[in-house]
Amino acid sequence: MKKILLGFAVIIISLATTSKANAQPIKIGMFDEESILQFMPGIEKVDTLLQQFLDDSLKHEYDDEMYLLQTKDSTLRADSAKMSNALRQTMKKEISQHLYKIQNWQQYQQQRLQMKQQELLRPFLEKIYGALQAIIIEQKYTHVFKKEVFVHIEKGEELMLRVLHRLNVPVPKEIEDQYKEFGLTNKPAAPAKPSTTPKKN
Repeated sequence: MKKILLGFAVIIISLATTSKANAQPIKIGMFDEESILQFMPGIEKVDTLLQQFLDDSLKHEYDDEMYLLQTKDSTLRADSAKMSNALRQTMKKEISQHLYKIQNWQQYQQQRLQMKQQELLRPFLEKIYGALQAIIIEQKYTHVFKKEVFVHIEKGEELMLRVLHRLNVPVPKEIEDQYKEFGLTNKPAAPAKPSTTPKKN
């Protein structure tokens, strides 16, 4: 999943769009959805579902393409002389399309997996960005930029910690200790309603 996630769109959020926002002190935060995703309950099922999609859908699609290529090629070779010119050209075009798809299968498969992954991650991301948007407003962040992908949340990542705390998901003790450093000891606010991913600048 991480290899595919590296292709995720870079997110740059800017909330300084109104005169009121421009008048307030600048407060910058760093954020990366992958660092939150790893803690979301049920996220481990995404890899399993992706593998299932690969085995049950993409493998069959490849087999179908190969079957159609071989069948049409055999038919063209055997019956070419009996075919009209229009039918012969149509068969050749279809064979070329099947052949091209098979020759570029790895790229095609990767694109399909990325699309499937985005579909599977959407419910998790809606929760994450709902919490993020609420915290941006509450804490008066004026700009939020994507943080480079990393494995663990680093000390001092206040915005990341606030989002995790608001989501109220299980986290390691080291992160619970960081909650205390920022005074995040109260019960988290009610989860925000799902929201769409903020616009990119």
